[in-house]
Amino acid sequence: VDDIMKDISEKSRPMDRLLCGDVGFGKTEVALRCAFRVLLGDRQVAILAPTTILAQQHYEVFRSRFEELSAHFPVACLTRFGSRKALLEARRQIASGDVRIIVGTHMLLGETTKFHNLGLLIVDEEHRFGVNQKEKLRCKHKDVDTLFLSATPIPRTLHLALSGLRD
Repeated sequence: VDDIMKDISEKSRPMDRLLCGDVGFGKTEVALRCAFRVLLGDRQVAILAPTTILAQQHYEVFRSRFEELSAHFPVACLTRFGSRKALLEARRQIASGDVRIIVGTHMLLGETTKFHNLGLLIVDEEHRFGVNQKEKLRCKHKDVDTLFLSATPIPRTLHLALSGLRD
């Protein structure tokens, strides 16, 4: 947690960190604390999950943990289970900055999802996304800190972390 907080505070370059640990290790808890730090800096946080079920789980966790602060840090979920009207409204609120925490699936990568002030991208189960998918948001938002979560990182990602190219 201390290393990640230091990475976020250090603005010489955006954070690019892999957090690897078994199921139940506390990766989501670390991500929540990291998100809170970014939210206090008046930026948005996006959580990218590979499945609608995992996105819904993250939505419930983030909504529950930030419930007392929901007036300041509203949470939205973008998955295929949302109605068209609800998705359009969520996208409008994301673009205006009214929603501060955005949880979703590949919908976050679409051209119709525009962020007001994205500060942190959390990618859960990063091994379930292709290189182009993972880099798409980062290319649109050059100064975004990125936290990749994985219990089973792919060899390429693990090599990047162990060789020092990724924290």
